Amino acid sequence: MSVVLRLLNPYLRLTEKTHMARAVTPALLRRSFERKARLFFHGPRTVRTSVWAGGGLELSGPEHGPVILYLHGGGFIFGSPETHRAMVARLCAIAGMRAILPRYRLAPEHPFPAAQEDAMTAYRAVMDRPGGVFLGGDSAGGALALSLLAQITAEGLPQPRGTFAFSPLTDLSYSGASFTQNARRDVVLPAERAGEMGEMFLRGTSARNPRASPLFAQFKGAAPVWLTVGDTEILLDDTQRMAAHLRSAGVNVTAIIKPDHPHVWPIFHNILPEARQTLHEVAAWLTSLARQ
Repeated sequence: MSVVLRLLNPYLRLTEKTHMARAVTPALLRRSFERKARLFFHGPRTVRTSVWAGGGLELSGPEHGPVILYLHGGGFIFGSPETHRAMVARLCAIAGMRAILPRYRLAPEHPFPAAQEDAMTAYRAVMDRPGGVFLGGDSAGGALALSLLAQITAEGLPQPRGTFAFSPLTDLSYSGASFTQNARRDVVLPAERAGEMGEMFLRGTSARNPRASPLFAQFKGAAPVWLTVGDTEILLDDTQRMAAHLRSAGVNVTAIIKPDHPHVWPIFHNILPEARQTLHEVAAWLTSLARQ
Protein backbone atom coordinates (compact mmCIF):
# COMPACT_ATOMS: atom_id res chain seq x y z
CA MET A 1 0.00 0.00 0.00
CA SER A 2 1.39 3.39 -0.99
CA VAL A 3 1.84 6.22 1.49
CA VAL A 4 -0.74 8.20 -0.49
CA LEU A 5 -3.36 5.47 -0.05
CA ARG A 6 -2.63 5.28 3.68
CA LEU A 7 -3.36 9.01 3.90
CA LEU A 8 -6.25 9.06 1.43
CA ASN A 9 -8.42 6.52 3.23
CA PRO A 10 -8.81 8.44 6.53
CA TYR A 11 -9.20 11.69 4.59
CA LEU A 12 -12.08 10.22 2.59
CA ARG A 13 -13.70 8.84 5.74
CA LEU A 14 -13.52 12.24 7.40
CA THR A 15 -14.66 14.30 4.41
CA GLU A 16 -16.49 12.39 1.67
CA LYS A 17 -18.27 9.79 3.76
CA THR A 18 -19.40 12.45 6.22
CA HIS A 19 -20.55 14.71 3.41
CA MET A 20 -22.50 11.95 1.67
CA ALA A 21 -24.12 10.94 4.95
CA ARG A 22 -25.26 14.50 5.67
CA ALA A 23 -26.10 15.88 2.22
CA VAL A 24 -29.76 16.84 2.25
CA THR A 25 -30.60 17.08 -1.47
CA PRO A 26 -29.41 15.66 -4.80
CA ALA A 27 -28.68 19.23 -5.89
CA LEU A 28 -26.16 19.61 -3.07
CA LEU A 29 -24.42 16.35 -4.02
CA ARG A 30 -24.30 17.43 -7.67
CA ARG A 31 -22.81 20.86 -7.00
CA SER A 32 -20.23 19.47 -4.60
CA PHE A 33 -19.05 16.70 -6.92
CA GLU A 34 -18.83 19.00 -9.94
CA ARG A 35 -16.80 21.54 -7.99
CA LYS A 36 -14.39 18.95 -6.59
CA ALA A 37 -13.92 17.36 -10.01
CA ARG A 38 -12.93 20.72 -11.52
CA LEU A 39 -10.46 21.35 -8.70
CA PHE A 40 -8.86 17.95 -8.23
CA PHE A 41 -9.30 15.76 -11.32
CA HIS A 42 -7.17 16.63 -14.36
CA GLY A 43 -6.66 14.54 -17.47
CA PRO A 44 -3.67 14.47 -19.84
CA ARG A 45 -3.46 17.47 -22.14
CA THR A 46 -2.88 15.20 -25.12
CA VAL A 47 -6.49 13.99 -24.92
CA ARG A 48 -8.85 16.62 -26.30
CA THR A 49 -12.50 16.99 -25.28
CA SER A 50 -15.38 17.84 -27.59
CA VAL A 51 -19.16 17.69 -27.42
CA TRP A 52 -20.53 14.37 -28.61
CA ALA A 53 -23.36 14.69 -31.11
CA GLY A 54 -25.48 12.25 -29.10
CA GLY A 55 -25.14 14.35 -25.94
CA GLY A 56 -22.21 14.20 -23.54
CA LEU A 57 -18.48 14.34 -24.21
CA GLU A 58 -16.14 12.73 -26.73
CA LEU A 59 -12.47 12.25 -25.88
CA SER A 60 -9.95 12.22 -28.68
CA GLY A 61 -8.04 9.15 -29.81
CA PRO A 62 -7.33 7.16 -32.97
CA GLU A 63 -10.00 7.54 -35.65
CA HIS A 64 -9.87 3.81 -36.31
CA GLY A 65 -10.14 1.11 -33.70
CA PRO A 66 -12.49 0.62 -30.74
CA VAL A 67 -14.29 3.31 -28.81
CA ILE A 68 -14.98 3.18 -25.06
CA LEU A 69 -18.58 4.02 -24.12
CA TYR A 70 -18.24 5.04 -20.48
CA LEU A 71 -21.17 5.52 -18.09
CA HIS A 72 -20.35 7.66 -15.05
CA GLY A 73 -21.27 6.78 -11.49
CA GLY A 74 -23.06 8.81 -8.83
CA GLY A 75 -25.81 6.65 -7.37
CA PHE A 76 -28.07 7.44 -10.37
CA ILE A 77 -28.66 10.90 -8.87
CA PHE A 78 -25.41 12.87 -9.34
CA GLY A 79 -22.23 12.81 -11.42
CA SER A 80 -21.82 13.74 -15.07
CA PRO A 81 -19.50 13.27 -18.05
CA GLU A 82 -17.53 16.24 -16.71
CA THR A 83 -16.87 14.68 -13.29
CA HIS A 84 -15.40 11.54 -14.88
CA ARG A 85 -13.76 13.06 -17.96
CA ALA A 86 -10.24 13.23 -16.47
CA MET A 87 -10.15 9.59 -15.37
CA VAL A 88 -11.45 8.32 -18.70
CA ALA A 89 -9.04 10.61 -20.57
CA ARG A 90 -6.15 9.04 -18.65
CA LEU A 91 -7.45 5.59 -19.63
CA CYS A 92 -7.74 6.70 -23.27
CA ALA A 93 -4.13 7.87 -23.24
CA ILE A 94 -2.88 4.60 -21.78
CA ALA A 95 -4.99 2.32 -24.00
CA GLY A 96 -4.63 4.39 -27.18
CA MET A 97 -8.40 4.61 -27.68
CA ARG A 98 -11.05 7.29 -27.91
CA ALA A 99 -14.08 7.45 -25.61
CA ILE A 100 -17.61 8.73 -25.36
CA LEU A 101 -19.23 9.70 -22.06
CA PRO A 102 -22.98 9.99 -22.70
CA ARG A 103 -25.14 12.30 -20.61
CA TYR A 104 -27.95 10.24 -19.12
CA ARG A 105 -30.95 11.49 -17.16
CA LEU A 106 -30.69 11.47 -13.36
CA ALA A 107 -33.12 10.63 -10.58
CA PRO A 108 -35.21 11.73 -8.79
CA GLU A 109 -36.34 13.96 -11.66
CA HIS A 110 -36.00 11.05 -14.06
CA PRO A 111 -36.33 7.72 -12.24
CA PHE A 112 -35.88 4.19 -13.59
CA PRO A 113 -35.72 3.29 -16.45
CA ALA A 114 -34.65 6.68 -17.86
CA ALA A 115 -30.91 6.08 -17.35
CA GLN A 116 -31.13 2.60 -18.90
CA GLU A 117 -32.99 3.97 -21.90
CA ASP A 118 -30.38 6.67 -22.43
CA ALA A 119 -27.55 4.14 -22.15
CA MET A 120 -29.15 1.98 -24.85
CA THR A 121 -29.70 5.01 -27.09
CA ALA A 122 -26.00 5.85 -26.77
CA TYR A 123 -24.98 2.27 -27.56
CA ARG A 124 -27.17 2.11 -30.65
CA ALA A 125 -25.47 5.27 -31.89
CA VAL A 126 -22.01 3.66 -31.81
CA MET A 127 -22.59 -0.11 -31.97
CA ASP A 128 -21.75 -0.38 -35.68
CA ARG A 129 -18.35 1.30 -35.32
CA PRO A 130 -15.90 -0.82 -37.40
CA GLY A 131 -13.42 -1.17 -34.53
CA GLY A 132 -16.11 -2.20 -32.07
CA VAL A 133 -17.16 -0.81 -28.70
CA PHE A 134 -16.07 -1.38 -25.11
CA LEU A 135 -18.57 -0.66 -22.35
CA GLY A 136 -17.33 0.80 -19.07
CA GLY A 137 -18.67 2.34 -15.90
CA ASP A 138 -18.20 2.80 -12.17
CA SER A 139 -20.55 2.33 -9.23
CA ALA A 140 -24.06 3.07 -10.56
CA GLY A 141 -22.50 3.53 -13.99
CA GLY A 142 -21.16 0.01 -13.63
CA ALA A 143 -24.73 -1.14 -13.02
CA LEU A 144 -25.77 0.66 -16.21
CA ALA A 145 -22.93 -0.89 -18.22
CA LEU A 146 -23.75 -4.42 -17.02
CA SER A 147 -27.51 -4.06 -17.43
CA LEU A 148 -26.86 -2.65 -20.91
CA LEU A 149 -24.74 -5.71 -21.70
CA ALA A 150 -27.61 -7.96 -20.61
CA GLN A 151 -30.10 -6.03 -22.76
CA ILE A 152 -27.76 -6.11 -25.77
CA THR A 153 -27.45 -9.87 -25.36
CA ALA A 154 -31.21 -10.38 -24.94
CA GLU A 155 -32.01 -8.31 -28.04
CA GLY A 156 -29.32 -9.94 -30.18
CA LEU A 157 -27.57 -6.64 -30.92
CA PRO A 158 -23.88 -6.57 -31.87
CA GLN A 159 -21.88 -7.48 -28.78
CA PRO A 160 -19.34 -5.04 -27.32
CA ARG A 161 -15.73 -6.19 -27.39
CA GLY A 162 -15.87 -6.31 -23.60
CA THR A 163 -17.32 -4.59 -20.51
CA PHE A 164 -15.41 -3.28 -17.49
CA ALA A 165 -16.60 -1.79 -14.22
CA PHE A 166 -14.96 -0.17 -11.19
CA SER A 167 -16.74 -0.90 -7.88
CA PRO A 168 -20.06 -1.65 -9.63
CA LEU A 169 -23.44 -1.53 -7.92
CA THR A 170 -25.15 -4.70 -9.14
CA ASP A 171 -27.87 -5.36 -6.52
CA LEU A 172 -30.24 -2.56 -5.52
CA SER A 173 -31.82 -4.84 -2.91
CA TYR A 174 -28.48 -4.53 -1.04
CA SER A 175 -28.61 -8.18 -0.02
CA GLY A 176 -24.86 -8.87 -0.10
CA ALA A 177 -23.26 -9.70 3.24
CA SER A 178 -20.57 -7.06 2.72
CA PHE A 179 -23.22 -4.36 2.77
CA THR A 180 -23.49 -4.76 6.53
CA GLN A 181 -20.11 -6.36 7.27
CA ASN A 182 -18.19 -3.50 5.63
CA ALA A 183 -20.52 -0.68 6.67
CA ARG A 184 -17.96 0.73 9.10
CA ARG A 185 -14.87 -0.20 7.03
CA ASP A 186 -16.00 1.52 3.81
CA VAL A 187 -14.34 4.96 3.75
CA VAL A 188 -16.62 6.52 1.11
CA LEU A 189 -20.15 5.12 0.98
CA PRO A 190 -22.52 5.52 3.96
CA ALA A 191 -24.60 2.33 3.98
CA GLU A 192 -27.42 4.04 5.87
CA ARG A 193 -28.19 6.34 2.90
CA ALA A 194 -28.37 3.60 0.26
CA GLY A 195 -32.05 2.76 0.69
CA GLU A 196 -33.07 6.41 0.36
CA MET A 197 -30.98 6.93 -2.76
CA GLY A 198 -32.18 3.67 -4.25
CA GLU A 199 -35.81 4.65 -3.78
CA MET A 200 -35.21 7.99 -5.52
CA PHE A 201 -34.12 5.97 -8.53
CA LEU A 202 -36.53 3.02 -8.38
CA ARG A 203 -39.73 4.90 -7.45
CA GLY A 204 -41.58 1.70 -6.56
CA THR A 205 -39.93 -0.58 -9.14
CA SER A 206 -38.70 -3.86 -7.67
CA ALA A 207 -35.03 -3.75 -6.69
CA ARG A 208 -34.72 -7.20 -8.26
CA ASN A 209 -35.76 -5.94 -11.68
CA PRO A 210 -32.89 -7.19 -13.89
CA ARG A 211 -32.65 -3.91 -15.79
CA ALA A 212 -32.06 -2.09 -12.50
CA SER A 213 -29.97 -4.77 -10.76
CA PRO A 214 -27.85 -6.69 -13.28
CA LEU A 215 -27.12 -9.39 -10.70
CA PHE A 216 -30.56 -10.77 -11.62
CA ALA A 217 -30.16 -10.47 -15.42
CA GLN A 218 -29.29 -13.17 -17.95
CA PHE A 219 -25.90 -13.10 -19.68
CA LYS A 220 -25.55 -16.29 -21.70
CA GLY A 221 -23.59 -15.41 -24.84
CA ALA A 222 -22.23 -12.11 -23.48
CA ALA A 223 -18.75 -10.80 -24.27
CA PRO A 224 -15.93 -10.82 -21.66
CA VAL A 225 -16.25 -8.79 -18.46
CA TRP A 226 -13.58 -7.21 -16.23
CA LEU A 227 -14.48 -6.13 -12.67
CA THR A 228 -12.60 -4.68 -9.73
CA VAL A 229 -13.55 -3.64 -6.19
CA GLY A 230 -11.90 -2.93 -2.85
CA ASP A 231 -12.18 -5.53 -0.10
CA THR A 232 -13.42 -2.96 2.44
CA GLU A 233 -16.26 -1.66 0.25
CA ILE A 234 -19.90 -2.28 1.08
CA LEU A 235 -20.19 -3.25 -2.61
CA LEU A 236 -17.59 -6.03 -2.36
CA ASP A 237 -20.23 -8.75 -2.68
CA ASP A 238 -21.84 -6.94 -5.60
CA THR A 239 -18.68 -7.73 -7.58
CA GLN A 240 -18.04 -11.18 -6.14
CA ARG A 241 -21.60 -12.41 -6.73
CA MET A 242 -21.72 -10.72 -10.15
CA ALA A 243 -18.54 -12.52 -11.20
CA ALA A 244 -19.95 -15.87 -10.07
CA HIS A 245 -23.25 -15.20 -11.84
CA LEU A 246 -21.50 -14.30 -15.08
CA ARG A 247 -19.26 -17.37 -14.92
CA SER A 248 -22.30 -19.58 -14.40
CA ALA A 249 -23.60 -18.19 -17.72
CA GLY A 250 -20.34 -19.09 -19.47
CA VAL A 251 -18.99 -15.53 -19.63
CA ASN A 252 -15.22 -14.98 -19.53
CA VAL A 253 -14.73 -12.93 -16.34
CA THR A 254 -11.75 -11.23 -14.73
CA ALA A 255 -12.49 -10.10 -11.16
CA ILE A 256 -9.79 -8.31 -9.14
CA ILE A 257 -10.21 -7.63 -5.41
CA LYS A 258 -7.88 -4.92 -4.08
CA PRO A 259 -6.99 -4.65 -0.36
CA ASP A 260 -8.01 -1.44 1.44
CA HIS A 261 -8.84 0.40 -1.78
CA PRO A 262 -11.65 3.00 -1.58
CA HIS A 263 -14.75 3.13 -3.74
CA VAL A 264 -13.86 3.86 -7.40
CA TRP A 265 -10.21 4.62 -6.56
CA PRO A 266 -9.14 5.07 -10.23
CA ILE A 267 -10.76 8.51 -10.12
CA PHE A 268 -7.83 9.62 -7.93
CA HIS A 269 -5.32 8.89 -10.71
CA ASN A 270 -3.67 12.32 -10.32
CA ILE A 271 -2.30 11.48 -6.86
CA LEU A 272 -2.74 7.75 -6.22
CA PRO A 273 -0.26 5.18 -7.60
CA GLU A 274 -2.81 2.38 -7.11
CA ALA A 275 -5.27 4.28 -9.29
CA ARG A 276 -2.80 4.53 -12.14
CA GLN A 277 -1.91 0.87 -11.73
CA THR A 278 -5.56 -0.15 -12.08
CA LEU A 279 -5.99 2.01 -15.17
CA HIS A 280 -2.96 0.29 -16.70
CA GLU A 281 -4.45 -3.10 -15.80
CA VAL A 282 -7.77 -2.43 -17.50
CA ALA A 283 -6.00 -0.82 -20.46
CA ALA A 284 -3.95 -3.99 -20.94
CA TRP A 285 -7.19 -6.01 -20.89
CA LEU A 286 -8.81 -3.68 -23.41
CA THR A 287 -5.89 -3.76 -25.81
CA SER A 288 -5.58 -7.55 -25.60
CA LEU A 289 -9.24 -7.92 -26.60
CA ALA A 290 -8.85 -5.29 -29.33
CA ARG A 291 -6.12 -7.37 -30.96
CA GLN A 292 -8.33 -10.48 -31.14
